Order: sequence, then structure tokens, then C-alpha cells
Amino acid sequence: MINQTAYALGANRSCIRDLFEYGRARAAVVGEENVFDFTLGNPSIPSPAEVNETICRILKDTDSLLVHGYTTAVGDWETRQAIAADLNSRYGANTGAEDFFLGSGAAPELVAVFRALAVEGGEILAIAPYFPEYKPFAENAGLIFKVVPPDVPNFQISLPAVEAMLTERTQAVILNSPNNPSGVVYTRQTLEQLSALLERKAAQYGHPIYIISDEPYRELAYGVEVPFLPLIYRDTVVCYSYSKSLSLPGERIGYVYVPKEAADSRALYAAIAGAARACGHVCAPSLWQKVIARCTHLRPDLASYDRNRRTLYEGLTKLGYETAKPDGAFYLFVKAPGGDANAFLEKAKQKDLLVVPGDGFGCPGYFRLCYCVSYDKIVRSLPVFGELMG
Repeated sequence: MINQTAYALGANRSCIRDLFEYGRARAAVVGEENVFDFTLGNPSIPSPAEVNETICRILKDTDSLLVHGYTTAVGDWETRQAIAADLNSRYGANTGAEDFFLGSGAAPELVAVFRALAVEGGEILAIAPYFPEYKPFAENAGLIFKVVPPDVPNFQISLPAVEAMLTERTQAVILNSPNNPSGVVYTRQTLEQLSALLERKAAQYGHPIYIISDEPYRELAYGVEVPFLPLIYRDTVVCYSYSKSLSLPGERIGYVYVPKEAADSRALYAAIAGAARACGHVCAPSLWQKVIARCTHLRPDLASYDRNRRTLYEGLTKLGYETAKPDGAFYLFVKAPGGDANAFLEKAKQKDLLVVPGDGFGCPGYFRLCYCVSYDKIVRSLPVFGELMG
């Protein structure tokens, strides 16, 4: 006998991954340069040189047993101290090493937090558009997954829509800013208004409503503020990954931050550690913990992403496409001409241009573009986008 829920997840691959594989197959036929693949959010800028230099120094100067051996399950103390010091320096976070749990990237961290909050009948709210994996993560944890309709066309947060969906069973609201897929950064005003609403509702229901802040794109912003949510809303849990900020998506390293000011913070931290244990967590990769301890101060060079962003955004809007202005991450979320993103995808595939329909992001009628590609590819794709408007 086979678990049918697990079978369905495994047998029905992600649309994004299917399109990426389709693009690889087409590239083998027509040539890499002739496929305009905007499907996968794989960083296209190199890791800072200091990251590779740090790896070499660690491997050269550190006993191999210390490099490759187990750390404690919650993470190396030195690494957690370094992360705390970085956040204190940048935001005045008033945090310490004991507030961090190191994990293998943001995905298993989110799973652990969801499981830690999965009381019977518990609900979690996601703001559309949202990262598609939130739904299986939450439902597999035992939470009821509810989607707040999108605030079109600006893709901030509709406070009336959130309030209408909050109930006494609401355990958390998950936020992702800068946002995948829209590239929008939630403004301080938006976050302060949401925080006031959640504080009021938590008092009414007699239990905390957490914000789970999924922050792999925190460092990818273009001239706008990305507010640090724990300083706005006390009951915030942060899930952070270095995948995008240091261009390390394949290395799987990040952390959960549970501020000591959050409600039931020590019990919540223990529940997250216990949920991770139940999912098979032993410890985050030891070498990468040591690298992060020495590289928390590094920030990405966003010049090439910014040029891609401006070129694609300005080019598409001149052609008549409608899209929210992307102030962060490396995505554009575009309204499909004619209103059917899947029909647009099929037309685009005939020209070897690949986009991701917004249905899986909770926002049909839009499609996502990842502009973490070469500048040349963006420039050469614009005439193709023009043809598709005809």
C-alpha cells in the first residue's frame, strides 16, 4: 500500500520544474541561446568571492573532523552568535544566539514552524500571490490552508480581506516580502496596519496569531525599505535562507529566528526543534555553518539584477503589458493579455518563450517571469513579447 497523498505530490510535478525541463529539452534542439526561459528562480550572479575564499581557508586550516562532524541539532553556537550580531547591528534586534535554529534552507524551516503550530483545527492564512509550496507544507503539517485574495493591481495586502478570513482557529499568517512571484515589497504602512489588525484579533480570540515571515529575498531590494518584521509585530517568526542573498541555493543553509519577545517563545522554539527532529533533521550542514559564521556581513551585488529588472519592466510596459512594479527579489508578475495565462503560455511556447502561469500562486490570469537570466536574453526576448501582444 502507498500513501496516496504522497503519491499525488510525487507524481504531479511542479509546473515550474516541468517547464524548466521542457526548456532544457528545447535547448538541446534549437540551441540554448534560442530558448527564452524565465521559469526558474536560480540566482545568476556569482557568490561573493569571500565565500569561496572562506571555504578554502576553513578546509585548509581546520581539523577535518571539526569541519565535517556533527554540530548540535540547533546549530553551532559561533554561527548563531554571528547571525545575532549581524541582526543587532543592522536593525537593533536585541537578540542572541539562543533565539536561532539553523536549518537546511527555508523550506524545511517552514515545515518545522508549520508543524510546531499545527494544533487540531488550526488554520494558516497565505496572501495571494504566494509561493506554491506553502500549501503542501501546511496541509501535510495538519493545518487548514486558507488563501487571502490578491490586492490587485499593486499586490500589497487587502486588510479587509484578511480580517474577513481570520477566525479563532487562525494560528498564523505567512508573509513573503520581497514577494515571490510579484517582486513587490510590502510597505511599512501595510505591515503596521496588518500588525494592528492581528493584535486586535489575537486579543479578541485570547491566543497569539503569529506572522511567519519567509525571507529568502530580504537582501534583494532596489532602493526601497524592507522592514524588519519582528520590530513591527512582536509575534513574528522569521525563516531565512542564504540561497538568494549569497547565491547558494544548492547548499541549503538558513535559520529560524524566534524572538524572545514573541508569545510563548521558548515553548515555540522547542516545538520547532521537535518538529524538525520528527522530520529527520540532525543538524544543518557543518561546513556551511562555519562559512556563514564568517560571512554574515556580506551582501549581494545587485547591479546586474537591477539592470535586468529595469529593462524588462520598462520594455514590457511600453509594449502594453500590465505588471506591478517589482521593487525586490528577481520576479515580475504580469497580467496575461486576454486574461488567460495558460493560453498565453501555450502561445509563448510556440516561440520558445517560457513563463509560469499564476494559477499555482493563487492568482490566475497572471504569469511570473524570473529575470535572473542574462541581460542579452532579456533584450532579445522583448521583440518576442511584442509579437505575443498581437
